[in-house]
Amino acid sequence: MTTIRQRKVGKGTEAAEDQPSEEKNVKPDGKILSDHTGGKLWNILSITVGAFFAISLGLLTSVYVATLHENDLWFSNIKEVEREISFRTECGLYYSYYKQMIQAASIQQGIVNCKQYLEPVYFYIYTLFGLQAVYVIALYVTSWLLSGTWLSGLLAACWYITNRIDTTRVEFTIPLRENWALPFFAVQIAAITYLLRTHLQPVQERLTLMAVFIATFLFSLTWQFNQFMMLVQALALFILDCFDMLPTGKVTWLYIIQISGLLLVCVLQFFNSMILGSLLISFNASVLIARTIQKNLKRGSLLNRLGKIIFHVLLVLCLTLLINKFIKKILNLESDEHIFKFLKAKFGFGATRDFDANLYLCEEAFGLLPLNTFSRLSDTLLFYIYIFVLLLMAVTAVVVAFRNLSGSNEVQFVEAVEECTITLKPDAAYNLIHTILFGCLALSTMRMKYLWTSHMCVFASFGLCSAEVWKLILKCVHLYTSRRTHVMKYSLPIITLLYISYKFWPGIMDELSELREFYDPDTVELMNWIKSNTPNTAVFAGSMQLLAGVKLCTGRTLTNHPHYEDKNLRERTKQIYQIYAKRSPEDVHRILLSFGTDYVILEDSICYERRHSRGCRLRDLLDVANGHIMDGLGENEPDLKPSLFPRFCEEIKKNLPSYTIHFTRVFQNKTFHVYKLAKHK
Repeated sequence: MTTIRQRKVGKGTEAAEDQPSEEKNVKPDGKILSDHTGGKLWNILSITVGAFFAISLGLLTSVYVATLHENDLWFSNIKEVEREISFRTECGLYYSYYKQMIQAASIQQGIVNCKQYLEPVYFYIYTLFGLQAVYVIALYVTSWLLSGTWLSGLLAACWYITNRIDTTRVEFTIPLRENWALPFFAVQIAAITYLLRTHLQPVQERLTLMAVFIATFLFSLTWQFNQFMMLVQALALFILDCFDMLPTGKVTWLYIIQISGLLLVCVLQFFNSMILGSLLISFNASVLIARTIQKNLKRGSLLNRLGKIIFHVLLVLCLTLLINKFIKKILNLESDEHIFKFLKAKFGFGATRDFDANLYLCEEAFGLLPLNTFSRLSDTLLFYIYIFVLLLMAVTAVVVAFRNLSGSNEVQFVEAVEECTITLKPDAAYNLIHTILFGCLALSTMRMKYLWTSHMCVFASFGLCSAEVWKLILKCVHLYTSRRTHVMKYSLPIITLLYISYKFWPGIMDELSELREFYDPDTVELMNWIKSNTPNTAVFAGSMQLLAGVKLCTGRTLTNHPHYEDKNLRERTKQIYQIYAKRSPEDVHRILLSFGTDYVILEDSICYERRHSRGCRLRDLLDVANGHIMDGLGENEPDLKPSLFPRFCEEIKKNLPSYTIHFTRVFQNKTFHVYKLAKHK
């Protein structure tokens, strides 16, 4: 039988060779040339259309959030002081530095003088809204790179917009550092996704590495939590490298880029020692050291490989802790200790009375992700599709990891997992672990959900538009044909887009037509009084949130502010907050004078707080930290004792002689009370 087949082929070949050379060469070459030209033109057209939609959706998102901000506050019509007050809490602090810069004479005469074209506040907020365009384009491109079709990017961008409540908060917290940072983080993820593609030319790889470095540096420069986010990213790379799912050389470059970016930021931030003591630098250094110690990590049988990986993980963990402890000991670093106390208490490793840790624990933003988040994400079908794609890719990853570790050459096993290798290329594998780890982070800490939900849009749209994913699914149910794969790849995303448009377009239009106005007369009155009735050199004490606004609106000196990464500033804030504790007027006066305070601002919203439940009110946290019994009905820890003094913020309003000798009320309205401190000789 074999001989007969070979003869038939041979005859066919001979017959073909007997054909005239002109016909043999011209016709096939002409067809190939035509197909190649047509394919090239189609690719150019597809890229052009995809790029057009990416830029258009990015700009539309920018205009959308800018319009929401204007409609919510009537920003263009309110006074300058009201605009500044609208930058609440730490947002006001961050904007104040920009205001300080543009008011400096040397800057005005230089490159930042934009007043003749645009009000400084608009230059600032439009820059941030413009970064939202960069953010959406980066998400679009990442999804496009993963799936191979711009339709996936279109769906990711539409999901980002329709799930705006859970994907961004830029329109009402404009100056927050995360709003500067997350667009660069998205660009970095897009660059890493491209870097992990196979068959890159050396020039392409070098340029992509440069793009990853620039994005990593800008992300690190603009957000104080950068080291923790990149630590999660480094863990994703470490896991995939251990299971041989990423090229080791590229992973090494990414470790080096993370360290280099952080060190450069450290230098630019006047040698910020907190960066040097970050777990990220210790972890990445430990991985690189462990590799040189432990050879042949990716060789051997299944059990041998598993043993090596377990030892490798333990070695890296021990080295990380040792290096980190050594750096902190040498540099005497304690800037981030409150974060570890918070994490220890949050995950049940012992209760704490630490004021700073409890301040985080009692904030909703640092609690668990609310369940209603998933119902909102499900309304757009995002969550359902995401879970489906996630489960499919996770199973695929397990099979591929087992194959890589076992190194099995059995034909049946290779055939069983060959399809999995198609659907789990290095770029897809990285994005899978990335979304899993950041999902765990978001579930544990609500404030971090914006890192997950935006990537959720990317990952779900990639799975829905991926030919490899649909090929695997259809083969599993014995329905695979190339035509059916293409039908599923394009029809379901289009149907999803139509559903989203039909269900959410009217709501978006209603949202854009809804008009509100900023209204906070008490705070406006306070700021105007401070500017008119206190010297420019006056020093103010109060809550972190309010003082950020005082600095922005009046330029007065502060005793404390919301930049909470400095240990000395945290301790100072705790001392200033004794104005809401059960302390004697003499103690409070002494504490405030030690920080050079001229005026102290008391807020009824804190003194009589009802926003938090008992045990989480600021006055409760202070009572517990001071060893005092909390107010109101409820249990107290047995070792807490009654205070010898009433609550300062309540008692001072009675104008008793013991208080008026130290404090004179100089301003009050329905919300605020300002007292001037007596400077006793």
